[in-house]
Order: sequence, then C-alpha cells, then structure tokens
Amino acid sequence: MASKPQVRWPIADESTPDLVLEKFAPEQTYKTRVYGALKHAITNMDIYSTNEPTWLDERQLSERLGISRTPVREAIAMLEQQGFVKSMPRRGIIVLRKTKREVIEMIQAWAALEGMAARLVTQRAKDADIARLRPMFDEFDDSHRPADYLNEYSSANIRFHQTIIQLTGSSVLAEMTENLLLHARGIRQMTIGRDDRASQSIVEHRAIIEALEQRDTERAERLARDHTLGLAAYVEKHSEGIFD
Repeated sequence: MASKPQVRWPIADESTPDLVLEKFAPEQTYKTRVYGALKHAITNMDIYSTNEPTWLDERQLSERLGISRTPVREAIAMLEQQGFVKSMPRRGIIVLRKTKREVIEMIQAWAALEGMAARLVTQRAKDADIARLRPMFDEFDDSHRPADYLNEYSSANIRFHQTIIQLTGSSVLAEMTENLLLHARGIRQMTIGRDDRASQSIVEHRAIIEALEQRDTERAERLARDHTLGLAAYVEKHSEGIFD
C-alpha cells in the first residue's frame, strides 16, 4: 500500500518570532481614510474666528462621505484621543477650541522640537534638499508683499515648517510635531495678518534658511526656536477676541 505523501511545512526562522496577522477589513481601511479626511477638514476650519461652537453630525458625515457610520464613528474616536473633537452624549460632536494657555504651551513645545529639527538639518540634509526652502518665498517682494497676500503666505509658511521637519529624516520628530503644528495652525493664520507680522515673519524665515545653507548649526537652531517662540509671545500679549 502506497504511503501518503508527507506535507512539508516551511520551518520558521528561529531568529524571528512568528507573526500572527489578520486580514484588513474594509471598515478598517475606510476608518483610516475617513480619519485623514476629517482631520484635514477640521484643521482647515476657522474655529477661532467666532465664539460659537462648531458641531459635527455623525449621520451627516457618513452621508456626505457615502459610507457607513461605523468607520466615521471610529475616526471620530481617534480624533477625540488627539484632542481635536469631543463627543457629547445626545448632542453631537463638538470641535474643540484650545484655551490660551494650551495654545501657548503647544507652541512652546513646537519651538523646542523645531529648534532641534533645524540643528539636525544642518547635520543631515543634502544641499539640494535645503535649497528647496528658499523658492517657497521667492514670489514675495515689495510688489507682492506677504501682508497683501496672506492666504498665499500662510500656505508657504506652513510648508516651510513642515519641510524643515521632513528634512531631518526623523520619523519621531515628524510624529511629535504633526498634531502640534495642526493645532497651532489656526492661531498662526489668524495672527499672521496682525501688526505686519507677515513682513517680519518672512525676514526670519530667510535668516533661518541662510543659517541652514551655511551649516551654521547653533545659529539655525536658535533662529528656528526663537521664531516660533515669537508666536507664543504674541499670543500671550495680543490674543484679545480669540479665546474669549
């Protein structure tokens, strides 16, 4: 009688543990996509221009996105953990406004991290990558003043800070600064048009770029840190009507 063929199973590499993986469910994929879409929409809302609360409706969100309510509910839970929204029983989901003290503390933390980022850029980034920073502000001059084109300048401003973090090559710094920058984004957009801050801001940006180009580590770190701390100081002194 012929023997049954033996089934040979691959031998696991003893140097690595066995991985137990489950297939991705469609709802999980949707959750991630919904989370990204909602986070982007919320961080672009002008929630500090009015004292009226901003509410989100789970049912309306699912209808507008054309998906079930489950991934919306899961995405909302993720955003709530990060402090962007808060679920209020029988009322809905409110977009959270930060207090003045919370905003200042976030900006201070961001300043510390961005100072380190500038330091790392002088040590790690290629010349060609640092050169990407200067063209961000080339279109602004006496005939195209930042103060006269605040939306354009605000966008360039955010790209500038995000790129500095990116050029470090540090995934930890990127993760730590992402939500800090997003939370502070609305405040920066509101204050950039006051007291000709945009004109001063672009001068400081170009000084930071020059220090990075020259690989002047100490100066780049100091300028990047002080530039962001300037926003914290401004919010401390001139935030009338923003947090009332």
